[in-house]
Amino acid sequence: MAAPIELYYWPTPNGWKIAIALEEMGLPYTVHLIDIGRGDQFHPDFLAISPNNRMPAIVDPDGPDGKPVSIFESGAILLYLARKTGRFGGTTARDRIAVEQWLMWQMGGLGPMAGQAHHFLKYAPALNPPQDLPYAKDRYRREVARLYGVLDRQLQGHPYVAGDFVSIADFAIWPWASLWQGQEQTLEDKPNLARWLAVMAERPGVQRGRALAADRRSDLARDRGAQDVLFRR
Repeated sequence: MAAPIELYYWPTPNGWKIAIALEEMGLPYTVHLIDIGRGDQFHPDFLAISPNNRMPAIVDPDGPDGKPVSIFESGAILLYLARKTGRFGGTTARDRIAVEQWLMWQMGGLGPMAGQAHHFLKYAPALNPPQDLPYAKDRYRREVARLYGVLDRQLQGHPYVAGDFVSIADFAIWPWASLWQGQEQTLEDKPNLARWLAVMAERPGVQRGRALAADRRSDLARDRGAQDVLFRR
């Protein structure tokens, strides 16, 4: 049996991506919790794996040529795991293009914009002193709405994001899109997105990945110590 992949993780949307992928791919893994609210991401041992002091990261003891490899950045990890297993990356050149472009869409668009929406809508107003900034709130709320409109149109006539097959693009997008309420969005005008969210939520691998260390997820709007660490106040 192959040695398990080491997953450096905290229960956030980016962490969920990799936990979901590992579960869906049936890969054995061990979990190292990186408590980002307490500053574990700045520990030298973790920085040796993830120099950008962000999780998730993985170490695969059975990397290329049978040698260990460490990987940071969730998109790079997903691409690596898809290549390693030959699953969820698309089986044709055109499928792979579709998967990769929607993965990049999540990495460069939805993830950063939804993250900023969370910050300015939920966390900044709860800071001490409060930072309630209408312009920032409106800007990121509108941009996330635009992106969900793009996604809803893509899902019209396609059961999954890249086409008629589940892929790492779905694993990347679902964790962020599943938090649409906290981003102050609506699904009433996005039936295709609503359908896809529900279909993905029924997958056992998605459920197991989402549940990993769920009890450790904290409310950053109330945790002053975590705010100081994460927002460098």
